[in-house]
Amino acid sequence: MTQPDANYPASLWRRLAAIAYDWLLLASVLFATTFALILLRGGAAIEPGTWWYGVLLIAVAFLFYGWCWTHGGQTLGLRAWKLRVVTADGDPLSWPDAARRFVASAILFLPPGLGLIWSLLDSQRRCWHDRLSRSQVVRLPE
Repeated sequence: MTQPDANYPASLWRRLAAIAYDWLLLASVLFATTFALILLRGGAAIEPGTWWYGVLLIAVAFLFYGWCWTHGGQTLGLRAWKLRVVTADGDPLSWPDAARRFVASAILFLPPGLGLIWSLLDSQRRCWHDRLSRSQVVRLPE
């Protein structure tokens, strides 16, 4: 496995490209989850605003990201852009680390994008959720 260089943090542009890849993949996973759920319900629609459906989708999203982050530190998007998520010390993420990072990532949306834009001002190129979860995204050697 190629070791990340903690001294070479990922650029905002690579992170955004990886996020775009991962959101497409996650949308597919959530679509498949919804399709399977409708089949299990005998074709019955899921009423808008159903609380458990939202919780299910969040849980599936966490399992998607959590599994990738704790098993090699790379989602498909991160792998395509030669990035990896590691702890602030450069170690692989544990499940508690992944949970912290997943929850902290919600900050990206409050206010929209400001948590990501912060990486342009940060000396270590870390976003708010990186700091809160004590993790970082680093670029792998070529």
